[in-house]
Amino acid sequence: MLTLYDYLPSQNAWKVRVLLGLLGIAYKTRIVSIFEGESHTEVFLKLNPAGAVPVLGLEDGAAIAESNAILTYLAEGSPYQPADRFSRAKIMQWLFFEQYHVEPVIGSLRYWTLTGRLERNQAMIAGKREAGARTLAALERSLAGTPFLVGSSLTIADIAVHAYSHRADDCGFALADYPAVTAWMGRVQDAIGPGYPVYPYSIDPHSAG
Repeated sequence: MLTLYDYLPSQNAWKVRVLLGLLGIAYKTRIVSIFEGESHTEVFLKLNPAGAVPVLGLEDGAAIAESNAILTYLAEGSPYQPADRFSRAKIMQWLFFEQYHVEPVIGSLRYWTLTGRLERNQAMIAGKREAGARTLAALERSLAGTPFLVGSSLTIADIAVHAYSHRADDCGFALADYPAVTAWMGRVQDAIGPGYPVYPYSIDPHSAG
C-alpha cells in the first residue's frame, strides 16, 4: 500500500489527498510534525532531501517528493492527465506556473499570515503582494473563455493551481475582483466534491510563530 507523508494544513499535501481520493487509491497516512523538525530528521531527509511534505512512499520502498511530481505519477493513465502530447504539455505548463507563481507567492503570504510570521518577513510582503496580483490577473485572462485550465474537464493542472489560489483571501486578496477565477474555483470544487477539507494551521499547537 502507498504511504502519504502528510501535514494536514499543507495545501501541497491537500493536492495529493484530493487526487488519491478521486482515483479511489487506498493509502496509509504518516503525519509529519514539521514545526517540531521531523521533516529535517535523517530518516525523513532520505525520503526527500529538501525536507518538505508531501512525500509519497511506494510499495517497493521508493519515494517521490514534490507535490506536482506526485500528481503526475498518480494521474498516469487516468482522465486527470490526458494522453495527447499537447494536453500533457499544457498541464506541465500549469504545474510549473503553480510552483513558480502561486505556491511561493500566495502560499507564502498565507503561511506568514496564518502563523504570525508577517512581521519578520515584512521586507518581502509588498513584492509578494504585487506578484500575487499579477498571478491572479494571469489566471483571470486564461480562464475567461474556458471552463478548466486544460480542456473541458478537471485535470491535475486545476487541482494544483486551485490548492493555494482558492485560499488567496486568507492573506488579503479579494477574489471577487477576479470573476473568471472565482467561477473556475466553483467548477473545480464541484468536480472534486466534498470530503477534502482545508485544515487551519491552528490545529497544530506548534505552528504559532
